[in-house]
Order: sequence, then structure tokens, then C-alpha cells
Amino acid sequence: MAKRIQFSATGGPEVLQYVDFTPVDPAVGEVQVENKAIGINFIDTYIRSGLYSPEKFPSGLGSEAAGVVIKVGPGVAAFKPGDRVVYAQSTQGAYAEVHNVQEDRLAILPDNLSFEQGAASFLKGLTVHYLLRQTYEVKPGEIFLFHAAAGGVGLIACQWAKALGARLIGSVSSDEKAALAKRAGAWATINYREENIVQRVEELTNGEKVNVVYDSVGKSTWQDSLNCLKRRGLLVSFGNASGPVTGVDLSLLNQKGSLYVTRPSLNGYITNRQELQFASNELFSLIGSGAIRVDVKKEQIFALADAQRAHQLLESGKTSGSCLLIPGL
Repeated sequence: MAKRIQFSATGGPEVLQYVDFTPVDPAVGEVQVENKAIGINFIDTYIRSGLYSPEKFPSGLGSEAAGVVIKVGPGVAAFKPGDRVVYAQSTQGAYAEVHNVQEDRLAILPDNLSFEQGAASFLKGLTVHYLLRQTYEVKPGEIFLFHAAAGGVGLIACQWAKALGARLIGSVSSDEKAALAKRAGAWATINYREENIVQRVEELTNGEKVNVVYDSVGKSTWQDSLNCLKRRGLLVSFGNASGPVTGVDLSLLNQKGSLYVTRPSLNGYITNRQELQFASNELFSLIGSGAIRVDVKKEQIFALADAQRAHQLLESGKTSGSCLLIPGL
């Protein structure tokens, strides 16, 4: 027997249940991992709340963790029991002591990274990789806007942008978060509770605006994001923290300068083991060199049994960086 988090109906954090379950042996192409640290991501709240529908009930939750291989299924050649691994996958169930994972979603966790660092950075780091390196390839010296710059993805983006020699303008909700983003490598910050985003972007760019905006906030920043773009600029909408963007009037893109909009996801960029290896190698290299630091605040580390409390804190908007669940804590 082992423990996991599951839910039988969508709703608030209170629907999450800490239950016993019996792990099944890994199937063909699967690896069974004993999770040591589990990443909490905002997309988990979308699935729990019903914004993104679970495949079935009761449903597991979570897609990211780091741990140790304990069993391998038939046909698995790249991993063996005892390997330190980290994973991010589209199927749910990582909020568990033991989880079966498809072989092509696993990467070896380098010895110089802790399980906590792996679980705090893998999904978020892979996200930053496809955003800054593939969806739009940010260039040295380029100025761009990144919303929620003090969040888990945002802080990695600040550091990655600095490593690329690019100038990230980060929108944040408080002066404390602005300071955090600046320490991480943001070139400039905008406290959107006190400053006008579009006006500040114009000031910081001498009226030129930016080629690309990365927006994980969604509904509340949609118009501002469009208004920060240069002619033929790109809005990369990759999240819905304030609610989904709906009822889009495509003529707005024409009126504002023949703009482009894309709605990417990690699963559109990492579809096989080779693509995963390419992205994870670059991420681990930057972490190993110290260009990207992965630190998790003590107050944002929770026991697996405390998943409800972790989700309450995450949705309060009071977190910065990553949050973790630790089995056995």
C-alpha cells in the first residue's frame, strides 16, 4: 500500500483527498518511481477546479516529481532500479508516494541536483525552454515582457533571460515580488497594482514597445499584452491564472498592427525522448553552472497529506517561486 492524493469531483482545494492505494506493476514502456519530491504547478489547480477536465474519476493529480526508480516494465532499456530521475508528463498522478511513468517522459537527475531542485525546476524549466528558445527565440539585448515574473516559471525565466543576455521586463503584484524578480535577473519590473503596464513598457522601450509578450495570467492581462506589442509582434498566451481568454475578436490583431497570437503547451514541443533530452540538457547545464538557481522557501514545502493547504496558498497569490510536496514529511 502507498499514499496518494485523489479527487472524485472538481472544486476547491477541499476536494483533494489523501488516500491509500495499491500501486500496480509498470506496464510495457513504463517505469515505477518512488517519489522523493513533487512539484506543484498552477495547471494542477486548473485540473482540480474543472477548468481542464480530468479523464475520469476518481482522478490523481500532478505531473511533475523527482525520485528513484524501483521497478521497470517490459521493454524499458534506458532506466534501471536505483536511478535518480525526474519527470514531467501530461497524465495525472504525481501527487503520490509511488507513480508509474512513461519511459519517454523521464530524465536522469544529475548527481549535483537534489530531488527538491529537480521537482521544483523540471516542468517550469522545460516550459521556459520552449518559450524563450523555441516559441520565440529571444535574442541577446532584446527587450521583452514576461508576466508573473516572480512565480515559479517567471523566476526561472528571469534567470534564463539574463543568461541569454536579454532584457526581461517582469510584471509583478508587489514591491517585494519586484525585488525578487530583479535579484533573479529581470532587467526591469512593473508593479501592476501601482503602475500602468502599457505606459511603463513604452517608457522602458522609448516608445518602441516589444516584439514578444509572454502571458500566463490570461483574462486580466490580455488587452495590456496586446497593447505592449510592436507592429507584427507576438503574444504568447500560455496560462489562465486570472481566468481563460474567451470571445477573442480577431480583428483586434489587425487593428493593433497585424499581431500574432499563439497558445502553446509543453506537449506540443516535447513529443519524444530526443526532444526531452535536448531541452533537459540545456536546463540542467544552466542549473549546474549556477546561471539558474532553484531555491524553495521553507514555508512553501508541504507534506503530501497537506495538498489542500498547498493549493490554498498557491491560489492566494502570495507565493513566489516553486512549491513542493514531500512524501513522508
